[in-house]
Amino acid sequence: MKSEIFVELTPRTTPYPKEVRDRLELDAKQIVDCYPQPRSALLPLLHLVQAEDGCVTGAGIRFCAERLGLTDAEVTAVATFYSMYRRTPTGTYHVGVCTNTLCAVLGGDEIYATLQRHLGIGHGATTDDGAISLEHIECNAACDTAPVVMVNWEFFDNQTPDSATELVDALRAGRPVTGSRSGAPLCTFRETERILAGFPDERPGANDGPVGPAAVAGLAAAADQDGPR
Repeated sequence: MKSEIFVELTPRTTPYPKEVRDRLELDAKQIVDCYPQPRSALLPLLHLVQAEDGCVTGAGIRFCAERLGLTDAEVTAVATFYSMYRRTPTGTYHVGVCTNTLCAVLGGDEIYATLQRHLGIGHGATTDDGAISLEHIECNAACDTAPVVMVNWEFFDNQTPDSATELVDALRAGRPVTGSRSGAPLCTFRETERILAGFPDERPGANDGPVGPAAVAGLAAAADQDGPR
C-alpha cells in the first residue's frame, strides 16, 4: 500500500542524493527553528521539497517525515489534503483558473475551456515544452476582480479568454509578465515554492503592487458613514 501511494505522488521514490539532502537539511533547519514544535513546520517543509522537485515526491515525503519525526503516512495525508501541493510534475508556470461560482458566471468557465483548447492539455496536465501547467482552482478570495487567473499563486484580475490566452503565450515565449498586484515580474513555480517555504522574496518591487479600488470599497464606504478611523 505504501508503494502505491508513492507511485501516485511522484516518479521520484529513491532518497535524495547526499549533496541535495545536505542542502535541504540546512534549509529545513532554518524553517523548523521558527516553530516551538517541529511538526508545526510540515506545511513550509512541503513547500521546500516542492521547490526542489516541482511537486511533492516520494523522496520529499520521506525527507519531511524523517526531519519531523512523523510517519510517511502522516505526511502523505497532509500533502494530499491541500491543493497547493502538486502530486505530478509542474511546469515553469502553474496557471490556475478560478471556476467557483462568481468567477464561473462571469467567464471563468469560458477562460478555462479556451486555455485547454489553446494549450492542448487537460486538467492538471503540463504542456510538452514544460512551460505551462493548467488546472481549475477553488475560490482565492478575489471575487471583487472576477474572473481571476492565478499564475504561480499571483493574481491576474479581470481576465477574459483573449487576455488569458495572451498571458500564457507570453509565458511560453519567455517574455516578462507582471501580475495585477505585484511590482515585480513573475518568478518560476519552484522559486515561488521556496518563497512560500518562508525564504525572502528578493525581487525588487515584489510587494509594491497597486491595490484596486474594488478591494478597498468597503473601507471607503465605512469612512463615509462613520468618519476616518
